[in-house]
Amino acid sequence: MMAVDSVKLVALDEEDLAVISAHVQDAVLKASDLVYLPKEKRFAVAMNRFAWEKAEGQRKNFERHRAALTFDRVLAVKAQNIDRDSDTVLDLLAVEFVPTDAPAGALDLIFAGGATLRLEVECIEARLSDLGPAWATGAKPAHDDTPGSTPADR
Repeated sequence: MMAVDSVKLVALDEEDLAVISAHVQDAVLKASDLVYLPKEKRFAVAMNRFAWEKAEGQRKNFERHRAALTFDRVLAVKAQNIDRDSDTVLDLLAVEFVPTDAPAGALDLIFAGGATLRLEVECIEARLSDLGPAWATGAKPAHDDTPGSTPADR
């Protein structure tokens, strides 16, 4: 029986958030997988996460995992160049924190093609969890230096 390697991370500060951001780089998701629950002050993202932690060296097959990224203490959500009611595929590039009145600030989810989602938060409180076993993907995401370029891996 093969062991299932799954990621479970928690971020409570900018340093922790940088680790989560590295793990979700090049995750793909549908815009309709972005869910805001204002009464719970929670924002959730279901995604297919590329397993960068296993992508070192020469390999023919890489891995993706179904994963959930959740943010708590969310006060408001603003989208730029995203229609959350569509099945448009988004490529997540990074998650960054912009402090305003510490510990409050904004969490920016930055997507390829100029799309951004801004979460106004009381503080950083994020979780990333893989939801099941990995599956193979033959392509490793690659980035062009051209503005607006997208990862080659879908």
